[in-house]
Amino acid sequence: MLQQTVYEAGDETYKADPSAQSSKSLRILCVWRHRVAAFGHYTSRRLCGPYLSSSGCQWCRFNGDTAASSRMVLRALDRQLLRSAGCRALMARLQRQAQRQSRGCVYSSVHGFDREEISGKLRAFPGGSVDLLLRDSGIAVLTVNNPARMNAFSGSMMVELEERVSQLESWTEGKGLVVQGAAGTFCSGSDLNAVRAISNPQDGMKMCMFMQDALTRLLRLPLISVALVEGRAVGGGSELTTACDFRLMTPGSVIQFVHKHMGLVPGWGGAARLVHIVGSRNALKLLGGALKVDPELGLGIGLADGVLEADEDAGTPLQQAENWLRRYTEGPAPVIQAVKKVVLAGRELPLTEALRTEKDVFGTVWGAPANLQALASKSKHR
Repeated sequence: MLQQTVYEAGDETYKADPSAQSSKSLRILCVWRHRVAAFGHYTSRRLCGPYLSSSGCQWCRFNGDTAASSRMVLRALDRQLLRSAGCRALMARLQRQAQRQSRGCVYSSVHGFDREEISGKLRAFPGGSVDLLLRDSGIAVLTVNNPARMNAFSGSMMVELEERVSQLESWTEGKGLVVQGAAGTFCSGSDLNAVRAISNPQDGMKMCMFMQDALTRLLRLPLISVALVEGRAVGGGSELTTACDFRLMTPGSVIQFVHKHMGLVPGWGGAARLVHIVGSRNALKLLGGALKVDPELGLGIGLADGVLEADEDAGTPLQQAENWLRRYTEGPAPVIQAVKKVVLAGRELPLTEALRTEKDVFGTVWGAPANLQALASKSKHR
């Protein structure tokens, strides 16, 4: 008799049925939380679910609740077990789900999110670019480049942003990231030409999911990031600033959440992140009042982490931002990335899960070259 094995990936849980007597009759329990599965099966709030088998669907209930959690990531994937059940498609799906979650993705096909479909629609609205420069210092520079429209995001730029984030996710030498706008202006949100063309609720929701996913992955990068705010950061541009760990403002710059003037609320994840940064009361003031946040107010409420000098002798704003960031990124890339990972876990996960993540990350640096070198030089208190 096979041992019961649970596979968990986001809102999906697959349980190998221990009552199966052979690989031919192995059945997989598909559990979906509060959803109609892509297979067309309905499941109840008690997480009861239908069995899937290599011979087809069997409408039979699983007795009792399961211990499945929609928060948990893929725990195990027994390739041989799944192959023996004739469930190659299921195995591939689990693997894709796990890869997306390991990258920090918010949405998957479970939520009706089809990345390729949305990308195709967004590419129909070209203009501008999102440029990425990877420096040998380990600090990357991401530039929103559409100065003719105050660096507003066209549809193609949204897709490019997601592609640049993917590049950064695989940059093993990276330690830091500066996000800036071209030509002395940060970003004015979405290009209105694209907005008008996708003004129906269905396409608007898809764009919302796409940008929430991209900006959440940006925030979850194992890089310490800073938004360099020059000129205006309004609408979606203000939301982009919240997808960085820090914000530096130049004299005369403004961050403004103008969404209510457009009859909207933030849709790129900016509201949720803003609450974490400045607290709910200040977030209500900034969103409800559409307040213009200058450097002084930004420092006062904790939205800004510093104000750069206007003196040319201090260097360009980008040079100053890189110098400011460098104090937090000195050291080996694996160590800096580990620092970001444990802070991210502490910010987003319940305490028990955060502690386990910290333990796992600690295990990757304990006894590693940087640790051994530090022990040999006894540099802890220097």
